[in-house]
Amino acid sequence: MGQYQRLFNDNARNISVGVRLNPDLSYGDDPRFNPCRPHSKLGLHINDVPDNIDGIHFHTVFSRTDYQPLEEIVNKIERQLGNQLQQLKWINLGGGYLYQKISNHKPFIDVVKQLRQRYALDVYIEPGKAVVGDAAYLVSTVIDRFTSAGKQIAVLDTSVSHHPEVFEYQLSPTLLEANQSGTYACLLVGSSCLAGDVFGEYQFNYLPKIGDRVVFLNVGAYSLIKANRFNGYNLPDVYLLDKDRKLSLIKHSNYQQYHQQWG
Repeated sequence: MGQYQRLFNDNARNISVGVRLNPDLSYGDDPRFNPCRPHSKLGLHINDVPDNIDGIHFHTVFSRTDYQPLEEIVNKIERQLGNQLQQLKWINLGGGYLYQKISNHKPFIDVVKQLRQRYALDVYIEPGKAVVGDAAYLVSTVIDRFTSAGKQIAVLDTSVSHHPEVFEYQLSPTLLEANQSGTYACLLVGSSCLAGDVFGEYQFNYLPKIGDRVVFLNVGAYSLIKANRFNGYNLPDVYLLDKDRKLSLIKHSNYQQYHQQWG
């Protein structure tokens, strides 16, 4: 509300002004992914939405595979904002839904139709990961292998700094070469100096050896956008794989770029 009060004035009418809404409905137990957690920094309480705006936005779920939260939130907004919705031009339903993993989209379509027909609102969504999540690979090479306290360790020429969701969310990304019923277990780790630079333990039909490549799947979202040069570790090269399965290098970062970044 402080931002709205400081920034909104008559000169702002040449832009479409909106606010983020906190509908005070929580879905999921992990507070890291809950925008409606207690003392949240995200969004105005639903009772504090100002009158002189064009639109509202909310984003309340993470990796959801059904539309129940969306239906409940929109129903609550209708109950509490009432006629105020008639004065708006648009509403943004946010993201967090894995559309590609939901078989029945009718509830979502019904919500959009309801908002358009009742209030003549333009309806926006943020599909994000649902669209690009499966669109990329992280390809790495084993550069060392050894045994540590009885476990096989394979060191890769990459790092969780290139796929920060692994470290942030304690996620083990899907690996092309892994086999859950495989005979051999191996811990895949990154080669930075971070002790927690670990992708996870995987089962294999064979033990990866130095020089073998491994491929992490479905890294199109939240990988490059978060990738960093932790302790001087370079960013990954980026290749384009075309429809003829031809690889083309389209991005390489050098030391001069790293030096320039830090002045």
